[in-house]
Amino acid sequence: MVSPKHRSGSKRKVFVKTPGGKTTTHYRKRKPSSAKCGSCGAVLKGVPRELPSKMKNLPKTAKRPQRPFGGVLCTKCMRSKFKTVARAK
Repeated sequence: MVSPKHRSGSKRKVFVKTPGGKTTTHYRKRKPSSAKCGSCGAVLKGVPRELPSKMKNLPKTAKRPQRPFGGVLCTKCMRSKFKTVARAK
């Protein structure tokens, strides 16, 4: 029987092959949902889907794309925002 701390839907099963040839089950935390665009809600490209504990060890350049509004807006919304700003001038 699985220990009570692993009897939860919040854990995911990872099947690991041991050096002896057996397959054992490890229980790991599920990954968080992917980052979404603040304007349209589309999934952001270039933003990793990691646990906060792993995200804090990543360098800043790996956490979001290097462009204006990187990690906040998708490219489509970013371009439309620049067009509206350019028209206003």
